[in-house]
Amino acid sequence: MIKKLFINKIVFVLIKTDFIFFSAIGLIAPVFAVFLTDKLIDGSLEVAGFATAIYWIAKSIFVVPVGRLLDKMKGERDDLICLVVGYLIVGLVHFGYTQATLSWHIYILELIYALAMAIAMPGWSAIFTRHIDRGKEGFEWSIENVGYSVGMGITGALGGILVTRFGFNVVFVLAGTFAIFGALLPLIIYKDVNKRGDHHLRFVKK
Repeated sequence: MIKKLFINKIVFVLIKTDFIFFSAIGLIAPVFAVFLTDKLIDGSLEVAGFATAIYWIAKSIFVVPVGRLLDKMKGERDDLICLVVGYLIVGLVHFGYTQATLSWHIYILELIYALAMAIAMPGWSAIFTRHIDRGKEGFEWSIENVGYSVGMGITGALGGILVTRFGFNVVFVLAGTFAIFGALLPLIIYKDVNKRGDHHLRFVKK
């Protein structure tokens, strides 16, 4: 109903993608620091701090070059492929957490995580920006924000419960599985995005 009344197909699919993907991320977000301090052989709060720093700094370094490269490429399918590939890698990183026992394992995984998000986010943002509905920019961005925020909020609580009852590895596998499902969802609109053409900003009229 929301799709038919308010939002065009491409924007709707991107919002659903982020809802599923970030809901998966939300499963481990609140308990990840506990995993780093309690389950790693050399785990500590310092490891948690360094892991966070590696992710954000590396992502900041990689994301601008990726965005500039995508802007130079014609069409939108390259944007879509980067989105799918980036989110898929993030899903696989969650499976990698199940094998991590030392801090340097986490540092490598966080570096891969950062690169994957740097690949994915410019593509998502570019497609969303070009296909947002005229006159509904604030509304559709707010729906996007509400969608992934609510998803992460719900799964954050659920993740804590699941870790307590079943352990970290079960939650990592669940998060990875749902993240991969979310990563594949944008393929639904592969034929709907522009194969060729310019990258000028455009809005969809209802």
